[in-house]
Amino acid sequence: MTALVLAELSDGAVAPATLSAVTAAAQLGGQVHVLVAGAQGAADEAAKIAGVEKVLHAGDAAYADMLAENVAPLVAGLMDGYDAFLAPATTTGKNVAPRVAALLDVMQVSDILSVEGPKSFTRPIYAGNAIATVESSDAKLVITVRTTAFDKADAEGGSASVESVSGPGDAGLSSFVGLEAVKSDRPELTSAKTIVSGGRALKDGETFQEIVTPLADKLGAAIGASRAAVDAGYVPNDYQVGQTGKIVAPELYVAVGISGAIQHLAGMKDSKVIVAINKDPDAPIFQVADLGLVADLFEAVPELTSKL
Repeated sequence: MTALVLAELSDGAVAPATLSAVTAAAQLGGQVHVLVAGAQGAADEAAKIAGVEKVLHAGDAAYADMLAENVAPLVAGLMDGYDAFLAPATTTGKNVAPRVAALLDVMQVSDILSVEGPKSFTRPIYAGNAIATVESSDAKLVITVRTTAFDKADAEGGSASVESVSGPGDAGLSSFVGLEAVKSDRPELTSAKTIVSGGRALKDGETFQEIVTPLADKLGAAIGASRAAVDAGYVPNDYQVGQTGKIVAPELYVAVGISGAIQHLAGMKDSKVIVAINKDPDAPIFQVADLGLVADLFEAVPELTSKL
């Protein structure tokens, strides 16, 4: 089985999510090729990923901004030579993969957690409260990969060849206007080893910054938030962790004033160590926490920060 992996790019470089998708593709038991739609530098970088045998580089300007309307027909046109197409379950991957599946007239297998066989996978259902084993009967596989469920392939050590490919070009259905991204010196949320998240109990945006930011600074952590905190306007949507936000699995996850709604737990319960601080001893977050502190966060967190 030969698999084609869509490279996720960040600032013109291969994003860590791609490495997890390569690991998943390798578990299908065949060759792994990577499609890079963008700059030549990213293609050269992808060629160094361990386990990758070939890199397909689509350098046409129509693909530079990863518009799904343009990239999906490119992928579909390449699938005659592949048995499976995999993309990270990121915003970009979730935008491209369904279009590819529609063009190929196959079912998509979404958000896989493991590879059980050539066409058999596990994936979460009911907000992660149950794990389903699914098997595809389609001739071609279209898969999105939950990146936190797979180890990252080594970014160095490979020596894949780079081959230029072309496709239909600009479909004329959309155009890239601009990108407004939050710039931060902190680690990116989905790849951070440590995350400090705050909930609605922090009262307002100013208090959120006063309580959460100093602790995150001491730990060198990324900052996350519950949906309730985002909806209340404490922090931008980019900070949201959960089923409708970002799925994370850091080595340490500190939940400050987060009750633990099902949709939030679905986004962080795979974290290696979970620390919860909440004054409600019956908060659901304590059911998944490795370490729980029942205390007033306005006293406990500043004290913890001061002692680090």
